[in-house]
Amino acid sequence: MPYVNIKITREGATAEQKAALIRGATQLLVDVLGKNPTTTVVVIDEVDTDNWGIGGESVTVRRKAGR
Repeated sequence: MPYVNIKITREGATAEQKAALIRGATQLLVDVLGKNPTTTVVVIDEVDTDNWGIGGESVTVRRKAGR
């Protein structure tokens, strides 16, 4: 049973976009590894930009600074 965890920043991904991610990740495992789509689990975690850091700064700070 494959398990895929997608982490994205919480910035308004729509339900349709998330559904497309789930379908796409599932299909990728079917196409590349021959996995059964009915037993493939995909979880999307949305993380606040204050809780996501890059290069020692939060994404919130980096975005405010234009980086």
